[in-house]
Amino acid sequence: MHFTRARDLLVTGVIGFGLTFPLFRFAFGELPSLPTFAGVTLLVLAGVELVLAFTVRSRIRSHRVVTGLGIARAVALAKASSLLGALMAGAWLGALVYLAPRSSEIVAASEDLPAAVVGVCCAVALVGAALWLEHCCRAPGNGDRGGRGDRNRGSSTD
Repeated sequence: MHFTRARDLLVTGVIGFGLTFPLFRFAFGELPSLPTFAGVTLLVLAGVELVLAFTVRSRIRSHRVVTGLGIARAVALAKASSLLGALMAGAWLGALVYLAPRSSEIVAASEDLPAAVVGVCCAVALVGAALWLEHCCRAPGNGDRGGRGDRNRGSSTD
């Protein structure tokens, strides 16, 4: 399993944007209003993942028992959450891009604008927390060993 790549998050965010912006563009009049705190659930998930990240990090650093299965589950949660956060950031950004220019003209757009801002911020927080959790699950001293950089330097262990 590879750690989450920036391009995966970017592609996922673009997909979220690509699904939401046309929806708002063509069906905004038929959509219900957005609850202001609709995106806060993503912030709650981010908080849970931050707590888990600091717990895992402290256990690894203090050499306390950490099962491989527990770490694998945490990494899987982190990967899924970062992709969800990127998808939702793109979706909320699509709503924001549609609503912001129209908020001075359309009352419904100005009422939905705060929900889009909260949603984008909470989704970005989830991506950040998930990436931090994923980083905290790495083994200490596992930095770049075995990577391309070591082969190109011609280390003495070869």
